[in-house]
Amino acid sequence: MTRNRSTPKWFLALLLAGCQSVQNTVVSDRPSFSGIYPHLAYYNEEGECGTGAVVPWADRLWVVTYGPHLPRGSSDKLYEITPDLQQIVREESIGGTPANRMVHRESNQLFIGPYAIDSMGNVRTIPYERMPGRHTGNARHLIDPANKIYYGTMEEGFYSVDVHTLAVDTLFLDGNAMRKAGEMGQEAHLLPGAHGKGLYSGQGVLVYSNNGEATKEALERFDVEAGVLAEWDGNEWTTVRRNQFVEVTGPGGITGNADPDTDPIWATGWDHKSVILGVRSPEAGWAFYRLPKASHSYDGAHGWNTEWPRIRDVGTEGEPDYLMTMHGMFWRFPGTFAAKQAAGIRPRSAYLKVVGDFTRWQDGLVFGTDDSAEKEFLNKRKIKGGIEGPGQSNSNLWFTALDKPDQLGPNTASGAVWLQEDVAAGAVSEPFLFAGWDERAVWATNEGNRQTTLEFEVDQAGDGQWQTRQRLTLDPGETMHLAFAAEDKGEWIRVANTEGTQLTVQFTYTDRGRFAEYDGALFAGLADVASGGETTGGLLYGLGDNRRALGLLAGTHGPGGFNETGYYELNGEMELKRVDDTATAGFIRNQFAIPEEVVTIDEASALVVDDRGRRWRLPLGDKSYTKYIENGLLRICREVATERDLLNLHGTFYELPAENADGFAKVRPVASHGLRIHDYASYRGLLVMTGVDDETENEHIIRSDDGQASVWVGAIDDLWKLGKPVGQGGPWKDSDVQRGVASDPYLIGFYDHRELELSHDGTEAVTFRIEVEPVGHGPWMTYEEVTVEPGGTFKHVFLDEFQARWIRFVSDRDCKATAWLTYR
Repeated sequence: MTRNRSTPKWFLALLLAGCQSVQNTVVSDRPSFSGIYPHLAYYNEEGECGTGAVVPWADRLWVVTYGPHLPRGSSDKLYEITPDLQQIVREESIGGTPANRMVHRESNQLFIGPYAIDSMGNVRTIPYERMPGRHTGNARHLIDPANKIYYGTMEEGFYSVDVHTLAVDTLFLDGNAMRKAGEMGQEAHLLPGAHGKGLYSGQGVLVYSNNGEATKEALERFDVEAGVLAEWDGNEWTTVRRNQFVEVTGPGGITGNADPDTDPIWATGWDHKSVILGVRSPEAGWAFYRLPKASHSYDGAHGWNTEWPRIRDVGTEGEPDYLMTMHGMFWRFPGTFAAKQAAGIRPRSAYLKVVGDFTRWQDGLVFGTDDSAEKEFLNKRKIKGGIEGPGQSNSNLWFTALDKPDQLGPNTASGAVWLQEDVAAGAVSEPFLFAGWDERAVWATNEGNRQTTLEFEVDQAGDGQWQTRQRLTLDPGETMHLAFAAEDKGEWIRVANTEGTQLTVQFTYTDRGRFAEYDGALFAGLADVASGGETTGGLLYGLGDNRRALGLLAGTHGPGGFNETGYYELNGEMELKRVDDTATAGFIRNQFAIPEEVVTIDEASALVVDDRGRRWRLPLGDKSYTKYIENGLLRICREVATERDLLNLHGTFYELPAENADGFAKVRPVASHGLRIHDYASYRGLLVMTGVDDETENEHIIRSDDGQASVWVGAIDDLWKLGKPVGQGGPWKDSDVQRGVASDPYLIGFYDHRELELSHDGTEAVTFRIEVEPVGHGPWMTYEEVTVEPGGTFKHVFLDEFQARWIRFVSDRDCKATAWLTYR
């Protein structure tokens, strides 16, 4: 299809300079909620419908979606979105699993997925028969950049494409090319690792990354060797580093570096310890740094949980502003970052959405997300019961203000440089980010049999000049916790070890500045758990078969139970209407019933036994929650962002990684509330919740015409505005305790003001060892040993800089004991 449209030259000049729109605001009369326009949702007929790329071009916003493993095409589409938010499905669409995008300056074209789009918005398509594979990246050509570009695929297919004729020259065959249609080839044999991600060129090389491993072990574990960063000089491939890597880019972003001979190349990745950042310079080659993780939902050695983390310029012409997404955190990234100019990386805030790509458009930000996957892949767990996934995969765009990346969750984060590993005498760790938090601390444990001294060195300006700031001498088996003072400034910190031994060195950084106050207006109308009255509740299911609606089995919801009143559907115009469909109502009733007895609520805490038999205890909220949970009247766990779950347990929402990303060991509290939320689900990029009172009016509440059904709609990242996580409880409450047997782990990470009371009923003094686990999959460390006299109580307030994930207690005597923690 060809469309001729006059485009002003000044507009094209701006596009070429920074690929930014000159529009000021989004103008649309369609309904929107928290920056999400339901009518822009996109569906496919695959197991997943993620956003592969989002690029402003030719006075429009262009979007491609992807299915999970479709190297020869799919039902996914190329979308053209007008400034007033009309969505046009391009007839040239051939689908697939694309996440590549590049603006080719010389030919004035956007390459996105298998499509080439000129400055007038005309689209040409490269068929998969000519260029098979899951297109993951584009890069400028090493030899003929004015006339050719590179395509890379997730299974290591590499192509040289003529930008004028779209002729394809196969450089390396895609790993799927020799398989029959429908056969899934996760692995190619050109490079180590699997699940390709980034592609970029400069300094005479083509750089490629993948972030997974195609083994059975990698499907179950997060801490095995996986992924690769590799480069090709036009003749041979070289493995740079064997870790999981994703983004590869540079200051030129999707247009390519302006000076490819000298401009840096950046790469982001991770391992089971922390985030990894690489930078390549022409003089010294690659240098690597480490950053903390805010979220562990992106872990998993298979690499499936990440989607496409990006570094992208969201500034204006002459004022670059690089935004980085990595492991659930928005980061400010300096456009000048290089090995000897390594200053300026700063955390902004934590987020819950799964973001595939983002851009600046119409003086705001647009995030392309991955919201509702029908397949749910490996993310099955018993706490969800037998709940089905959505009937059809769908996702959406999220429009925000430019400063939204500074306004979401606290950027509390942690990471290790060494984790239960043998460290040689004289070894020096990689640099770990040190700037950007007011409260910084480190846990250091010597698990070997030799005394050693750790020297903490700081690079104050990011120029590679190191100065020793602290020293810790650790005996075998000893743990120390060191809090850094505010005057201990610097961009990076590293650790030098004097003697060969086994070490864990874990940095913890705490942010209290972004705890949001409760937004009563946003959540007005959601029922209070302590009210005791009836609300309009309901069970939710995103319908399949291209019905593109949300099914609601509605009813009254209260302490006495759930009583159905009818079946309703929420359509794309956000109209909630009663529908006569007994089959769908029955399906929801049976397949989406809230499971019972998947958690245990006792006097001490909420006990979860995960799918590997591990026991975890979480804080309690309002006591009214207990009866609702025990009677199966509140949804506890559901996937509302692809390959991770949202846990709503006893008055607190948590981000819960998949089991293959270590599950409950890495659970993160998001916000606490006093709401009686009956069910929740993802639909058209929105978070939809039931449990609404009959009277309160709120623009986020949609009611049916007959008044018998209602839902709350917003964005998953609205949950931060419920208020900071709080709660109380512990692993013991008048519990029978055996000498030397540790309590269950109890969550202590990410909370604010934390108080402990420890007591027992014995007639003799009892010594308790307080142990903490700051990593989630690391060693237990002794925090303190305290002796409590008969009838006495040990009271303790944890310092602000203290941060660990889990806490537990060990008694030196049999007794009845209480370990009670209050998080205010």
